[in-house]
Amino acid sequence: MKKVATVVTVAVLALGLAACNKNDADNNAANETAVENTASTDVNAATNDSVNAADNALNATDNSVANAANAVDSANATAANATENK
Repeated sequence: MKKVATVVTVAVLALGLAACNKNDADNNAANETAVENTASTDVNAATNDSVNAADNALNATDNSVANAANAVDSANATAANATENK
């Protein structure tokens, strides 16, 4: 009975050690996936930043054009008032 217990103990220890061994292929694949996900996140962030910058530039341009149009309207109104109030 002691021999069976010893054999079972050795087998259990061997399985325990096998379970603890690193599998470099799995670890490398996981690391490559993590690197790819990080790179994808960086690219998405850069894309979002450039899109936001472009949107902000377009909004600023729209505002400038609207302000210029308002200035022209105001100048026309001032000229019309000056003509009427001679």
